[in-house]
Amino acid sequence: MRFGKTGIYKAFMFGNPSIIVTSPETCRIVLTDDEHFKPGWPLSTTELIGRKSFLGISYEEHKRLRRLTSTPINGHEALSCYVGYIEDLVIIALDKWSRMGEIEFLTQLRKLTFRIIMHIFLSSESEPVMEALEREYTMLNYGVRAMAINLPGFAYHGALKARKRLVAVFQSIIDERRTQRRDGVAVKAKKDMMDALLDVEDENGRKLSDEEIIDILVMYLNAGHESSGHTMMWATVLLQHHPEFLQKAKTEQEEIVKNRPAGQKGLTLREIRQMNYLSQVVDETLRWVTFSLVVFREATKDVTVNGYIIPKGWKVLVWFRAVHLDPEVWPEPMKFNPSRWDDLTPRAGTFLPFGAGSHLCPGNDLAKLEILIFLHYFLLNYRLERVNPDCVVQYLPHRRPKDNCLARIRRT
Repeated sequence: MRFGKTGIYKAFMFGNPSIIVTSPETCRIVLTDDEHFKPGWPLSTTELIGRKSFLGISYEEHKRLRRLTSTPINGHEALSCYVGYIEDLVIIALDKWSRMGEIEFLTQLRKLTFRIIMHIFLSSESEPVMEALEREYTMLNYGVRAMAINLPGFAYHGALKARKRLVAVFQSIIDERRTQRRDGVAVKAKKDMMDALLDVEDENGRKLSDEEIIDILVMYLNAGHESSGHTMMWATVLLQHHPEFLQKAKTEQEEIVKNRPAGQKGLTLREIRQMNYLSQVVDETLRWVTFSLVVFREATKDVTVNGYIIPKGWKVLVWFRAVHLDPEVWPEPMKFNPSRWDDLTPRAGTFLPFGAGSHLCPGNDLAKLEILIFLHYFLLNYRLERVNPDCVVQYLPHRRPKDNCLARIRRT
């Protein structure tokens, strides 16, 4: 049932009376009002991602962990350090793919983004370890958006097993790090996020438990590569479908290289900040794809939203895709058009690719940095030839071509 034009619907989902919100204003209120709403993810999702992750902890714990993890990932100094590493991996990957013949473009992109996030959190570059963990995360993701049926043969059952294996790997890494510290083994000159999580303590000297560290890792490593890989793929595919947008984005990248000081090798964060049109391409891709379709909140007390009472304990589903495809906000919403972003600053609640409020994705700047660097080098030197350009699109667990974008990468 819809309440007038407020974008509020009543439903009964996941065993709870629920409200679905779809208008920009109601989405903004629910996402930013921490006094009346808390995370309300289904228990099945929390079981997979972790009870001690951002999905299951209290508001105060969330704030504390966000302060700890956001600066090493999204801070200016951190991003500046990551540019060269991301750049090197992108250059190597594109060259390798161009010599491989047919590849699953999406699969290779997910491997690339997973390698990047693994370096940030665990400083691990072991190919076998990364491939094994990436496979477990693929299985975990299928279960997150599946029916919670814990029986062999069902995605959720497989996801629980994948989580168990991930927990075992992360526990062994934690044990090894603690043993190295106890035995006085020389530490790395530069700490990774695992070191930061082992070191942090609150005002009372309390350190994070192994369970808390593991759940944070499960959450960050999952979120830190899936959305970036899919966005890179769709941005590339959509640009290939619209040569006029591709040429405009490519020209901008050529100008950046042309204006580079003599002797400079590689991109700088300052140059990336100058990629205005390419940034519009990324934003339009994020809007068009809407990787995270929905987030869950729960009313902590009776609250009135746009004149309607949401009772305490009711689940609230914030439907991002409905906002991003609202024709009153985005004319011709299914049309991919980066130029719609010319001189546009979206009003609050109308553009939510990374959420909003205190629960805004803490890795949003890193994700966009990865995407921009990849597109920069792809546009300058490569083109995509899809083997099945009319391939059926699959929507679960995420929107993607059923063949994972089978293609050849050609040098230009």
